[in-house]
Amino acid sequence: MNRRTNKFSALLVIAAFVCGFTAANGAAQPLERAKPQTVTLGVIAETNRAQIAQHYSDFVRYVASKLDPQSEIEGKVVIAPTPFQLAKLIEQKKVDFYMDSPYPTYLINDAHGVARLLLRRWKGGMAEYRSLIFTRRNSGMNRLEDLRGKVFVFEHPESTSGHFLPRSFLSHKGFKFTDKSRFDPYAAPTDIGYLFAYSQVKLVDWVLGKKAAAGAFSDDDFARLEANKRSDIVILARTQPLPRHFISVRKDFAPALVERLENVLLAMHENDQGRQILKKTDDTTKFDRLPEGEAGLRRRLAEIFQPSEKKLARPRE
Repeated sequence: MNRRTNKFSALLVIAAFVCGFTAANGAAQPLERAKPQTVTLGVIAETNRAQIAQHYSDFVRYVASKLDPQSEIEGKVVIAPTPFQLAKLIEQKKVDFYMDSPYPTYLINDAHGVARLLLRRWKGGMAEYRSLIFTRRNSGMNRLEDLRGKVFVFEHPESTSGHFLPRSFLSHKGFKFTDKSRFDPYAAPTDIGYLFAYSQVKLVDWVLGKKAAAGAFSDDDFARLEANKRSDIVILARTQPLPRHFISVRKDFAPALVERLENVLLAMHENDQGRQILKKTDDTTKFDRLPEGEAGLRRRLAEIFQPSEKKLARPRE
């Protein structure tokens, strides 16, 4: 009895396999409509997620439509509140590529190791920016050495141009820093004491109002200052330029799709529809190749951000 049952069960399995194979080849049963492939853009945002997803929807739909005109590929936007959570989504293959500024890009690509740099993004019409270290006119400071023993104001702890970039620049020149918001018994009189203004407006006012001897902000911030404030500022040093924004792709994304994605983005500014969508997407001018190559830029980002890789808060540009 058991032998007959086993034989009958085996025949049922074989029959099911044959029927399934036949159906899969379209011979016996109508195929269920295949679901379209999806390419997903990740965006970091703590609030207004629905509006932000809508803001990027035309961009990702355009990219999806150009990846393979012969196939139905759906473009999707996924919002994550922090770089850490976006990294987890990339690791789970729920996000294929993302756009962001240098600090979160470093956290996701290197600290978490789930993505790699692909292209540079000209956001707001700008390919790159640099930090300016400045003081007020008639402060008596004419060179960087004059910063020793003085108070320096940074913009925000997670700001690339207002903290990480100028601090890295000064550290590489041998300057040491002491947090002036708390007592440090080991501070040397030649250390630079630092504070955070948490606002670009306050940062400038603190320097011009003599609350701090010097500060740092981006060349873009300097260009937007009122003429009277610009005339009261003296630039002591300029850092090397850094790309303002990047496109990165998850490390295990199919190489053929990565190549197609790269080509679509590089050509986007060359047609009217692409230019219009780029303009709506934060006034993006175009995407182009990484000026120092992926390896070179990875090294630079590591030099700037490595001491702070454990800070996972949302960064500022």
